[in-house]
Amino acid sequence: MDIGYHASHEQFPPSELLALALHAEAAGFGAIHSSDHLAPFSERQGQSGFAWSWLGSAMALTSLPYGVVSAPGQRYHPVVLAQAIATVAEMWPGRLTVALGSGQALNEHVTGDVWPRKPVRNARLRECADILRRLLAGETADADGLVRVRAAQLYSRPAHTPDLFAAALSPATAREVGAWADGLITVHCPDLPTVVEAFREGGGAGKPVHVQVHLSWAETQDEVEAQALDQWRINALPPNLNEELELPAQFDAASEYIPVSALTDSVVLSSDLGRHAEVLAGCAELGVERVYLHQVGRDQAAFLDAFGAKVLPQFA
Repeated sequence: MDIGYHASHEQFPPSELLALALHAEAAGFGAIHSSDHLAPFSERQGQSGFAWSWLGSAMALTSLPYGVVSAPGQRYHPVVLAQAIATVAEMWPGRLTVALGSGQALNEHVTGDVWPRKPVRNARLRECADILRRLLAGETADADGLVRVRAAQLYSRPAHTPDLFAAALSPATAREVGAWADGLITVHCPDLPTVVEAFREGGGAGKPVHVQVHLSWAETQDEVEAQALDQWRINALPPNLNEELELPAQFDAASEYIPVSALTDSVVLSSDLGRHAEVLAGCAELGVERVYLHQVGRDQAAFLDAFGAKVLPQFA
């Protein structure tokens, strides 16, 4: 099982994330995952660089494989996203995995278009995935459904098309995407075994599964809990709010009174490196091919050094 590092654009400037990607590779991490947001989840996070510019730079500076989750259909027209994928994949063959998600209003509301209901977003996602595949295969694409495309073609394409995973958080969505996705990316949570099984039952049997683990690690448990509340309390919000709120200030207001106990299902809160190793071992038992670790606290360097020295060697 590969263990990767999650580069959180919401929390750090792009230049700092470049240095952290280099640090992660030196510490022994086997992959990098990039978020792709227009806005942070909180005013306290305060950043949000453009993922596709950053990916080109980061992949030039390191030799690791990279993953990214993007939401086509509103902020990204699928033809524009296809061109971004093709360019990065042509420059760095075999190193990019793209996951497609249905998106959040936080990033998509800026177009001024209506934010669709979840079933419509899922249908739009599948249409976009089909358009992306056709374009990356060198076809001329037309579409007149939930997304409109006219005589689109990519002229600079990679020799090998990167895998198009689907991002899914619930068993229902995981089962739905199993038929068309090349793989699944989801998050660590108590329902993880059910989500993975649903994907496999829905057509994903034999396809790779990647998991993002949100975690908070520090030298003391008090620090662990304080940094999780400060930076990632939004993880306790229910999916309908997480997907529908439009502004960082709204996320801050909705999560203002969330206690740390509400985060235990979605963030691994521990100063014990052994506990974090147990979580990774559980992912391995499920047949997960790659895990991306997201340290929600601000001290990324200490996290990279500690996990590189004491956790990653257990899975070498």
